[in-house]
Amino acid sequence: MPKRILQGVVVSDKQQKTVVVRVERTFLHPLLRKTVRRSKKYHAHDENGVGKVGQRVQIQECAPKSKLKRWEIVPDQA
Repeated sequence: MPKRILQGVVVSDKQQKTVVVRVERTFLHPLLRKTVRRSKKYHAHDENGVGKVGQRVQIQECAPKSKLKRWEIVPDQA
């Protein structure tokens, strides 16, 4: 099964090798038929410290690295 990849904005980089990424999703409300925005924060592993606050990054699923970290930053394909 392929690993999920999400895109979000780094909201915190104060921890060592960890960043907090806010991922936003939009969906249509089933009754009101109005577009609704919801966001969720994920703790992601950042081995090299490349994620800075405000930067847009991609994260992918990985094996659990700690109590909260189940995601890691995708290295650039460039």
